Amino acid sequence: MSLLSKLRCVTVDVTGTLMAYKGELGDYYCMAAKSVGLPCPDYKRMHEAFKLAYKEMATNYPCFGFDAKMPNVVWWKTCVRDSFVRAGYDYDEETFDKIFKRIYSSFGSSAPYILFPDSQPFLRWLRGKGIKVGIVSNAEYRYRDVILPALGINEGSEWDFGVFSGIEGVEKPNPKFFEIALERAGNVKPEEVLHIGDSIRKDYEPAKSLGMHAILLDRFKTPDAVEWRKSGGIVLPDLIAAQEWLSSEKSTLKESILC
Repeated sequence: MSLLSKLRCVTVDVTGTLMAYKGELGDYYCMAAKSVGLPCPDYKRMHEAFKLAYKEMATNYPCFGFDAKMPNVVWWKTCVRDSFVRAGYDYDEETFDKIFKRIYSSFGSSAPYILFPDSQPFLRWLRGKGIKVGIVSNAEYRYRDVILPALGINEGSEWDFGVFSGIEGVEKPNPKFFEIALERAGNVKPEEVLHIGDSIRKDYEPAKSLGMHAILLDRFKTPDAVEWRKSGGIVLPDLIAAQEWLSSEKSTLKESILC
Protein backbone atom coordinates (compact mmCIF):
# COMPACT_ATOMS: atom_id res chain seq x y z
CA MET A 1 0.00 0.00 0.00
CA SER A 2 1.39 3.42 -1.00
CA LEU A 3 1.59 6.45 1.26
CA LEU A 4 -0.83 8.18 -1.11
CA SER A 5 -3.67 5.94 0.04
CA LYS A 6 -3.20 7.15 3.63
CA LEU A 7 -3.17 10.87 2.87
CA ARG A 8 -6.02 13.32 3.16
CA CYS A 9 -3.97 16.45 2.51
CA VAL A 10 -0.71 17.60 0.93
CA THR A 11 0.78 21.01 1.73
CA VAL A 12 3.23 22.51 -0.73
CA ASP A 13 5.78 25.29 -0.38
CA VAL A 14 5.93 27.87 -3.19
CA THR A 15 9.32 29.42 -4.00
CA GLY A 16 11.84 26.75 -4.95
CA THR A 17 9.11 24.10 -5.00
CA LEU A 18 6.38 25.32 -7.36
CA MET A 19 8.16 28.28 -8.89
CA ALA A 20 11.49 30.11 -9.01
CA TYR A 21 12.76 33.64 -9.53
CA LYS A 22 13.50 34.50 -13.15
CA GLY A 23 16.72 36.35 -13.84
CA GLU A 24 18.57 38.34 -11.19
CA LEU A 25 17.40 40.91 -8.68
CA GLY A 26 19.61 43.43 -10.42
CA ASP A 27 17.66 43.00 -13.66
CA TYR A 28 14.54 44.53 -12.13
CA TYR A 29 16.38 47.22 -10.18
CA CYS A 30 18.24 48.10 -13.39
CA MET A 31 15.01 48.42 -15.39
CA ALA A 32 13.53 50.61 -12.68
CA ALA A 33 16.58 52.90 -12.65
CA LYS A 34 16.62 53.13 -16.45
CA SER A 35 12.92 54.06 -16.46
CA VAL A 36 13.85 57.38 -14.82
CA GLY A 37 16.95 57.93 -16.94
CA LEU A 38 19.55 56.64 -14.46
CA PRO A 39 22.30 54.05 -15.05
CA CYS A 40 21.98 50.50 -13.74
CA PRO A 41 23.06 49.94 -10.15
CA ASP A 42 25.92 47.49 -9.69
CA TYR A 43 24.37 44.01 -9.65
CA LYS A 44 26.62 42.46 -7.02
CA ARG A 45 26.43 45.40 -4.62
CA MET A 46 22.67 45.56 -5.06
CA HIS A 47 22.23 41.85 -4.40
CA GLU A 48 24.32 41.87 -1.24
CA ALA A 49 22.69 45.06 0.01
CA PHE A 50 19.21 43.64 -0.54
CA LYS A 51 20.02 40.48 1.44
CA LEU A 52 21.13 42.58 4.40
CA ALA A 53 18.20 44.97 4.18
CA TYR A 54 15.67 42.16 3.83
CA LYS A 55 17.14 40.28 6.80
CA GLU A 56 16.95 43.38 8.98
CA MET A 57 13.34 44.10 8.00
CA ALA A 58 12.33 40.47 8.52
CA THR A 59 13.93 40.56 11.98
CA ASN A 60 12.48 43.89 13.08
CA TYR A 61 9.11 43.57 11.35
CA PRO A 62 8.46 39.84 10.76
CA CYS A 63 5.69 38.54 8.52
CA PHE A 64 5.95 41.69 6.39
CA GLY A 65 5.07 43.95 9.31
CA PHE A 66 2.00 42.01 10.46
CA ASP A 67 2.30 42.70 14.21
CA ALA A 68 3.29 46.32 13.64
CA LYS A 69 0.27 46.72 11.34
CA MET A 70 2.66 48.08 8.75
CA PRO A 71 1.12 48.29 5.26
CA ASN A 72 2.74 45.90 2.80
CA VAL A 73 3.84 48.70 0.50
CA VAL A 74 5.51 50.56 3.40
CA TRP A 75 7.39 47.40 4.44
CA TRP A 76 8.76 46.92 0.95
CA LYS A 77 9.46 50.62 0.40
CA THR A 78 11.58 50.71 3.56
CA CYS A 79 13.41 47.54 2.52
CA VAL A 80 14.09 48.73 -1.03
CA ARG A 81 15.26 52.17 0.09
CA ASP A 82 17.66 50.60 2.60
CA SER A 83 18.91 48.26 -0.14
CA PHE A 84 19.80 51.16 -2.41
CA VAL A 85 21.44 53.14 0.39
CA ARG A 86 23.53 50.17 1.50
CA ALA A 87 24.64 49.69 -2.11
CA GLY A 88 25.69 53.33 -2.32
CA TYR A 89 22.70 54.85 -4.15
CA ASP A 90 20.96 57.54 -2.12
CA TYR A 91 18.37 58.97 -4.52
CA ASP A 92 16.25 62.02 -3.79
CA GLU A 93 12.68 61.34 -2.64
CA GLU A 94 10.98 62.02 -5.97
CA THR A 95 13.41 59.85 -7.93
CA PHE A 96 13.24 57.01 -5.42
CA ASP A 97 9.43 57.06 -5.44
CA LYS A 98 9.41 56.53 -9.21
CA ILE A 99 12.00 53.74 -9.01
CA PHE A 100 10.21 52.02 -6.14
CA LYS A 101 6.81 52.08 -7.86
CA ARG A 102 8.36 50.29 -10.82
CA ILE A 103 10.03 47.66 -8.60
CA TYR A 104 6.95 47.12 -6.43
CA SER A 105 4.77 46.73 -9.50
CA SER A 106 7.18 44.24 -11.11
CA PHE A 107 7.38 41.99 -8.05
CA GLY A 108 3.62 42.17 -7.64
CA SER A 109 3.19 40.56 -11.05
CA SER A 110 4.20 37.23 -12.56
CA ALA A 111 7.09 38.85 -14.49
CA PRO A 112 9.95 37.91 -12.09
CA TYR A 113 8.80 34.31 -11.61
CA ILE A 114 8.75 31.11 -13.59
CA LEU A 115 6.46 28.19 -12.82
CA PHE A 116 8.07 24.76 -12.99
CA PRO A 117 6.33 22.72 -15.71
CA ASP A 118 5.46 19.88 -13.33
CA SER A 119 3.75 22.11 -10.73
CA GLN A 120 0.26 22.52 -12.14
CA PRO A 121 -0.09 18.87 -13.29
CA PHE A 122 1.05 17.61 -9.89
CA LEU A 123 -1.40 19.75 -7.93
CA ARG A 124 -4.26 18.76 -10.23
CA TRP A 125 -3.27 15.09 -9.93
CA LEU A 126 -3.47 15.28 -6.14
CA ARG A 127 -6.88 16.94 -6.19
CA GLY A 128 -8.05 14.39 -8.74
CA LYS A 129 -7.21 11.72 -6.17
CA GLY A 130 -9.50 13.44 -3.66
CA ILE A 131 -6.61 14.88 -1.64
CA LYS A 132 -6.86 18.43 -0.33
CA VAL A 133 -4.01 20.68 -1.41
CA GLY A 134 -2.68 23.53 0.72
CA ILE A 135 -0.33 26.19 -0.62
CA VAL A 136 1.88 27.34 2.27
CA SER A 137 4.55 30.02 2.06
CA ASN A 138 6.48 32.71 3.90
CA ALA A 139 5.02 35.29 1.57
CA GLU A 140 2.71 38.27 1.53
CA TYR A 141 -0.82 38.57 0.19
CA ARG A 142 0.21 39.24 -3.43
CA TYR A 143 1.34 35.64 -3.81
CA ARG A 144 -2.20 34.50 -3.09
CA ASP A 145 -4.13 37.25 -4.83
CA VAL A 146 -2.00 38.10 -7.86
CA ILE A 147 1.16 36.12 -8.53
CA LEU A 148 -0.01 32.51 -8.22
CA PRO A 149 -3.23 33.11 -10.23
CA ALA A 150 -1.19 34.88 -12.93
CA LEU A 151 1.01 31.77 -13.14
CA GLY A 152 -2.01 29.49 -13.48
CA ILE A 153 -2.10 28.24 -9.87
CA ASN A 154 -5.65 29.00 -8.77
CA GLU A 155 -7.71 28.28 -5.70
CA GLY A 156 -10.38 25.77 -6.63
CA SER A 157 -8.51 24.13 -9.51
CA GLU A 158 -4.96 23.68 -8.20
CA TRP A 159 -5.37 24.23 -4.46
CA ASP A 160 -8.01 24.20 -1.73
CA PHE A 161 -6.59 26.48 0.95
CA GLY A 162 -3.57 28.66 1.62
CA VAL A 163 -1.40 29.72 4.53
CA PHE A 164 0.72 32.83 3.89
CA SER A 165 2.87 34.36 6.61
CA GLY A 166 2.05 37.96 5.73
CA ILE A 167 -1.65 37.21 6.17
CA GLU A 168 -1.45 34.93 9.21
CA GLY A 169 1.24 36.72 11.25
CA VAL A 170 3.25 33.53 11.79
CA GLU A 171 5.92 32.05 9.55
CA LYS A 172 7.89 28.87 8.95
CA PRO A 173 9.66 27.23 10.73
CA ASN A 174 7.26 27.99 13.60
CA PRO A 175 5.18 24.81 14.06
CA LYS A 176 2.11 27.03 14.56
CA PHE A 177 2.29 27.80 10.85
CA PHE A 178 1.73 24.14 10.06
CA GLU A 179 -0.94 23.84 12.76
CA ILE A 180 -2.91 26.48 10.87
CA ALA A 181 -2.59 24.33 7.75
CA LEU A 182 -3.90 21.25 9.58
CA GLU A 183 -6.88 23.26 10.78
CA ARG A 184 -7.59 24.67 7.32
CA ALA A 185 -7.49 21.15 5.90
CA GLY A 186 -10.39 20.25 8.19
CA ASN A 187 -8.57 19.43 11.42
CA VAL A 188 -6.96 16.40 9.82
CA LYS A 189 -4.48 14.32 11.79
CA PRO A 190 -0.79 15.15 11.17
CA GLU A 191 -0.12 11.57 10.02
CA GLU A 192 -2.68 12.10 7.25
CA VAL A 193 -0.72 15.02 5.79
CA LEU A 194 2.40 15.26 3.64
CA HIS A 195 4.39 18.47 3.34
CA ILE A 196 6.64 19.16 0.34
CA GLY A 197 9.26 21.92 0.43
CA ASP A 198 12.87 22.79 -0.36
CA SER A 199 14.24 23.73 3.09
CA ILE A 200 15.14 21.22 5.78
CA ARG A 201 14.91 23.95 8.45
CA LYS A 202 11.74 25.72 7.31
CA ASP A 203 9.85 22.82 5.73
CA TYR A 204 11.01 19.32 6.63
CA GLU A 205 11.89 19.63 10.33
CA PRO A 206 8.84 21.61 11.56
CA ALA A 207 6.44 19.38 9.61
CA LYS A 208 8.02 16.21 10.98
CA SER A 209 8.00 17.67 14.52
CA LEU A 210 4.20 17.70 14.38
CA GLY A 211 4.00 14.14 13.09
CA MET A 212 3.39 15.01 9.45
CA HIS A 213 5.07 13.19 6.59
CA ALA A 214 7.58 15.31 4.67
CA ILE A 215 9.79 15.22 1.60
CA LEU A 216 12.33 17.68 0.25
CA LEU A 217 12.77 18.79 -3.35
CA ASP A 218 16.27 19.43 -4.64
CA ARG A 219 15.55 21.11 -7.97
CA PHE A 220 18.88 22.95 -8.12
CA LYS A 221 21.23 20.18 -6.97
CA THR A 222 22.25 21.98 -3.79
CA PRO A 223 25.28 20.55 -1.96
CA ASP A 224 23.17 20.56 1.23
CA ALA A 225 21.07 17.73 -0.18
CA VAL A 226 23.86 15.27 0.67
CA GLU A 227 23.46 16.11 4.35
CA TRP A 228 19.67 16.04 4.04
CA ARG A 229 19.86 12.44 2.90
CA LYS A 230 22.39 11.52 5.58
CA SER A 231 20.02 12.87 8.24
CA GLY A 232 17.27 10.58 6.95
CA GLY A 233 15.43 13.04 4.75
CA ILE A 234 13.57 11.90 1.66
CA VAL A 235 15.01 14.03 -1.15
CA LEU A 236 13.60 14.03 -4.68
CA PRO A 237 14.58 16.05 -7.77
CA ASP A 238 11.14 17.32 -8.78
CA LEU A 239 7.37 16.83 -8.52
CA ILE A 240 7.35 14.18 -11.24
CA ALA A 241 9.56 12.07 -8.98
CA ALA A 242 7.34 12.99 -6.02
CA GLN A 243 4.27 11.71 -7.86
CA GLU A 244 6.02 8.44 -8.74
CA TRP A 245 7.27 8.05 -5.17
CA LEU A 246 3.85 8.70 -3.67
CA SER A 247 2.28 6.09 -5.94
CA SER A 248 4.88 3.48 -5.08
CA GLU A 249 4.72 0.99 -2.23
CA LYS A 250 8.31 2.06 -1.48
CA SER A 251 6.96 5.32 -0.03
CA THR A 252 5.29 3.46 2.84
CA LEU A 253 8.34 1.24 3.34
CA LYS A 254 10.71 4.22 3.50
CA GLU A 255 8.47 6.02 5.96
CA SER A 256 8.28 3.00 8.24
CA ILE A 257 12.07 2.70 8.24
CA LEU A 258 12.47 6.36 9.23
CA CYS A 259 9.88 6.29 12.02
